[in-house]
Amino acid sequence: MIISICAVCTLLAVCIMVGCEKPLMVNEETDVVKGNLTVTVFEIAKTPFESFTRGIEPASARCTRLNFAVYDEDGTRVKQVNQTSDASGFGTASFQLEEGDYTVVVVGHSSSGNPTMTNLKKIQFSNAQGYTETFLYCSTINITEEPLEKQVSLDRIVSMCRFVLTDDIPADVKKMRFYYTGGSGAFNALTGLGSVNSKQSVFFDVSSGNQKQFDLYTFLHEAESDIDLQVTAYDNDDNVLYERDFEVPMEQNHITWLSGAFFNGSGSSSTTIGGVTVNTDWAGETHITF
Repeated sequence: MIISICAVCTLLAVCIMVGCEKPLMVNEETDVVKGNLTVTVFEIAKTPFESFTRGIEPASARCTRLNFAVYDEDGTRVKQVNQTSDASGFGTASFQLEEGDYTVVVVGHSSSGNPTMTNLKKIQFSNAQGYTETFLYCSTINITEEPLEKQVSLDRIVSMCRFVLTDDIPADVKKMRFYYTGGSGAFNALTGLGSVNSKQSVFFDVSSGNQKQFDLYTFLHEAESDIDLQVTAYDNDDNVLYERDFEVPMEQNHITWLSGAFFNGSGSSSTTIGGVTVNTDWAGETHITF
């Protein structure tokens, strides 16, 4: 095949241009579009964010997960970002939203998974995920053509029953179950109060005999109310060895300490209790002996 001199020259020119052209370098950071709403957590329970998430011991007391969600005026979730404390950028989330009014919700906790956040009036954890200290920010915002940056503070919305054994755990007791009703495993982000009637259940392995403190969390339906608590001890074959029932007064953002000789007491009894309030890093705590 005969190729004209002009064609060869043209082909050579193209090859030279391609050979000299530098490859396009993409900056991954600049490739991520920053939204017109940026939400940054600067404080949890009136403690600076970094101190709370990194400096509290034990690690179980820290906030290890953050869930950011945005809802439209009808309460429909339009955006959600889930973060864990071991990831970069923990504490800041960005959203691209159309102009209008929205509700922004931020939930901080240390459960083993993310809560269901489809409905802002029913943000729900499960028994399988576990219940932990939980913190909430909820506010309405207006998105305009100007970018908006929000610095937010989360408040504690749970109540805790701290169950403490003052006697030794018998050698044949391998597991303890704490089953309680009257509280809620879900909360309304608009109020911070419980929104369902839950049957909450937590199991603890006590085969080592060393664990004598058990922290139980719930969202109350009112600022103050009681929960019905059943404590059961099992052997290695799930046979019930000891069981007692308690009616426990609770208050939002308060700890109720419930302590006593569980195994030396009656094998099956019902106890109604009351106590006094003192100040702590929570809003307060109540000490009760059974």
